[in-house]
Amino acid sequence: MNFRFSIDFRPKLFSTLRGYTKAQFSKDFMAGIIVGIVAIPLAIAFGIASGVGPTEGLVTAIIAGLLISVFGGSRVQIGGPTGAFIVIIYGIIQQYGLGGLAIATVMAGIMLVLMGIFRLGSVIKFMPYPIIVGFTGGIAITIFSTQMNDLFGLGIEEVPANFIDKWVCYFQNIGNINWWSFAVGLLSILIIVYTPRISKKIPGSLLAIVVMTLICWLLERYAGITSIATIGDLYELPSGLPEFRMPELSEGESFFSTVQSLLPVAFTIAILGAIESLLSAMVADGVISSRHNSNTELMAQGIANIVVPFFGGIPATGAIARTMANINNGGRTPIAGVVHTVVLLLVLLLLGGLVGAIPMPCLAGVLIMVSYNMSGWRTIRSMCRQSRSDITVLFTTLLLTVIFDLTIAIEVGLVLAVVLFMRRIMENTHISVVEDEMDVHNDGEGQDEQLLIPDNTEVYEIDGPFFFGIANKFDEMARTRSSKQIRIIRMRKVSFVDATGLHNLEIFISSTLDDGRKVILSGVNDTVYKSLERAGIVKLVGQENVLDNIYKALARAEQVSADIK
Repeated sequence: MNFRFSIDFRPKLFSTLRGYTKAQFSKDFMAGIIVGIVAIPLAIAFGIASGVGPTEGLVTAIIAGLLISVFGGSRVQIGGPTGAFIVIIYGIIQQYGLGGLAIATVMAGIMLVLMGIFRLGSVIKFMPYPIIVGFTGGIAITIFSTQMNDLFGLGIEEVPANFIDKWVCYFQNIGNINWWSFAVGLLSILIIVYTPRISKKIPGSLLAIVVMTLICWLLERYAGITSIATIGDLYELPSGLPEFRMPELSEGESFFSTVQSLLPVAFTIAILGAIESLLSAMVADGVISSRHNSNTELMAQGIANIVVPFFGGIPATGAIARTMANINNGGRTPIAGVVHTVVLLLVLLLLGGLVGAIPMPCLAGVLIMVSYNMSGWRTIRSMCRQSRSDITVLFTTLLLTVIFDLTIAIEVGLVLAVVLFMRRIMENTHISVVEDEMDVHNDGEGQDEQLLIPDNTEVYEIDGPFFFGIANKFDEMARTRSSKQIRIIRMRKVSFVDATGLHNLEIFISSTLDDGRKVILSGVNDTVYKSLERAGIVKLVGQENVLDNIYKALARAEQVSADIK
């Protein structure tokens, strides 16, 4: 046996550097600076919303962004922390602590690398669309719900992790609203909404942070208003390059027990990271008329997630918004992504004090707009006009994401999608029994005509895949039919047969033969024939009774009928 296996790892950076020009570098350099500026508020906001801090958000954007640009399979992908991970990260920290988050992220990175090695990039992209829309909408609702404390300045020190408990807590503290904080958050949202109408070059979130930070500083200095919380009031500020550190386990927990308990959430991080990064790369391909390498991209995402936890970072993936900002500003090679990480590094090293002055209600406004843009409410509205099965999968995934967590939502959503898909196939697969005469249409077996069926013969026609649901249906129908001496099973439209189908077919044929009757198989394609041969059904029926079209099958039935007489 000659077994050959090659790893599909071809980073775009190295291929795009061939023939690289000064003109393209100039475009990439400017795009990188702009994307870096866009990424500053998002990295800080995602880090804080995830339950870590601004430093961790910036560190993730720098390290993961650099590794994804250097080793990725897309020309323009920008990597870093994203809103989709906020819910998962926050839940992991609540249950397992920062050490558990680091281990889960490394595990997810290893899974992503293995997905790339085993060429699963193209498979991941076939995740059912209703599930993607459902968990994205659910994440958006959850992110929105996490920002009420900072938006209204409620001052709740420990907000419950559970969605319902969270809102109960908010309503219990409704009398503690800080109207100055609410005004800052509301004005931040308005700035983000209306900035694109004035200029599409200036990131609305960055403008909101600059303006509101200045306003809050003026209010504190000249009006004595100190009740508006800032990042510096709640978090330790960036003070230099991140240090290498090993993840710490919780007391009393062994490494293997921790890995075992974290396996489901690590798998969720890996799947979500794969889906989001590949969707981002696909969208980018459509804009720049390029083609990314899915397997290389998965390995790059994996490498990034293996490395960042050792520097205090959080899970990262390709970010659609930043990737599109890169494209719109002229970025066409991974150099733009590298420049964007340099901008973020300078912010981390030189502007830590200014980061501390950013008001928390302003960041809440930024994240509320992120959740709004993530929600995909227009897509949900349009999908409500589609099939009931798609709507069921969508809203089941959405509600489970909001009420429980993303791990359960994806698992249940996938199972539900598969079950409903199977039901749809069963509804479109028909089994009919014909006696006396049958219509033969121009479908590859001959001209449209009517064929006479020999006496004492009946034809069972299976129209579709012969899997477990249809196999049971076939078995029930066969038991209720009259006892004709010759049974033809017409399988011209059977694309595959599963184990249950083979088992039921074998029982049907064996019982028919035991009763002294004959079975003839008609229109068996090569794939199905191999399955029947491996299962011993060809030998059971007899090679002479397995024929490639209905004409030969009917002729064989006449011959058998004559022999019986």
